[in-house]
Amino acid sequence: MIYMLEDEDGIRNFVLYGLKTSGLEARGFETPSALREAMSEALPDLLLLDRMLPEEDGMSVLKKLRSAPETRKLPVIMLTAKGSELDKVEGLDSGADDYLAKPFGMLELISRIKALLRRTSDTAAESGKLELGGLCIYPSKHEVFAEGEKVALTLKEYDMLLFLVKNRGEVYSRDCLLKEIWGYDFSGESRTVDVHIRTLRQKLGGCGELIQTIRGVGYKAGDDVSD
Repeated sequence: MIYMLEDEDGIRNFVLYGLKTSGLEARGFETPSALREAMSEALPDLLLLDRMLPEEDGMSVLKKLRSAPETRKLPVIMLTAKGSELDKVEGLDSGADDYLAKPFGMLELISRIKALLRRTSDTAAESGKLELGGLCIYPSKHEVFAEGEKVALTLKEYDMLLFLVKNRGEVYSRDCLLKEIWGYDFSGESRTVDVHIRTLRQKLGGCGELIQTIRGVGYKAGDDVSD
């Protein structure tokens, strides 16, 4: 759900219509007090915030959001007629994730909203826990547990495991894994991947079966027993 705080009816209705026709759920509010009342019941996934508002300035609203624990990380895009470089810097420095000056194109706004939602979704996944079978990965702590036991991995083993689990079900060739884990300028052989997969499976014990070999193609992470 996307919330929009905008006091001009024409702009608010135009944006809400554009968001809904693009498949995004959205609600609009004319005043900060109406927004606060709605947020006391349910927080949105993202807020579109005007700067020049009745009751209080949008910058004040933004600062209050950033000072409250429950809304500190709420994605916020400021939409405002104040579009100078200084205004943008002030908005971004005050905690806005993005800043779009009026008039703006609806397609650009939707693109920015989707990009910000993707970024915040990725960040949330990184700070949380990834699970696959008896495997648990805590990216923020750089820790791996297999069947409840902590597993010590090398950096490349960890990077490969994290990549495969995040993209579970997808099959990756050895060359693709070399590029993703070792970088595009890596000059080693594809056998490097096989060696790391073998040691990774050994360290994971029974959970090693989650790293599957797809004959003639490469590797993937999956829930069923490997070939």
